[in-house]
Amino acid sequence: MLVPASELEALLDALPDVVFFIKDTAGRYTHANLTLVRRLGLKRRDEVIGRSVTELFTAALGSAYARQDQRVLLGETVENQLEMHIFPNRAPGWCLTCKRPLRERDEIRGVLGISRDLGQPDGKHPIYLRLRRVLDHLNDHYAENVRVQTLAGLADVSVAQLERYFRRVFQLTPQQLLTKLRIEAAMRLLAGNSSVAAIGQACGFGDQSAFARQFKATVGMTPRDYRSMISRGDVAQVD
Repeated sequence: MLVPASELEALLDALPDVVFFIKDTAGRYTHANLTLVRRLGLKRRDEVIGRSVTELFTAALGSAYARQDQRVLLGETVENQLEMHIFPNRAPGWCLTCKRPLRERDEIRGVLGISRDLGQPDGKHPIYLRLRRVLDHLNDHYAENVRVQTLAGLADVSVAQLERYFRRVFQLTPQQLLTKLRIEAAMRLLAGNSSVAAIGQACGFGDQSAFARQFKATVGMTPRDYRSMISRGDVAQVD
């Protein structure tokens, strides 16, 4: 049984922590739930439908999202990619994004996607206290070369168990959580006067190009573009 996209759209209107969308091959929105509409600072769905990300987001973010969509239109999938989303009407927030090619008769006809807000850790999980030791270690040593074997040892589990427990408790892999901590630290430092190279080094990135590459993949813009947004007051600073 096929479920019409409009029915799925209406169902996902009820989820305030999930952005849902469908785009055509030209990158125009054909469907969007109300969560996306509101985060764009708009009131009606028809203010989004027919428009592209380059029309609805800043130039840097719109271009980054458009490039990601183009890869999906070529057949790639995006699976639980950790991203920092910056919408016009809200503070930056962490999301896990999934995108898939929308196919009809084996032909790619668009992009189907969701972005789910990263929730709070499950502090009631039996393994949480042991994972808390790992989290504390990451908070103290994110700027260093962190080995997953060391993290597993802190929790007294195998590497495979650590990955599995991290997904259950934090919704992230250990590497994703490390990236999150490093990017958050970099975003705070970019509000100051330190050079981009110095910030990258202070946050655990091997060199400036590695820092710029990871920052752009996660935030959707270069560190310099983000610093410019802060100076213009276009984005709230990360706590």
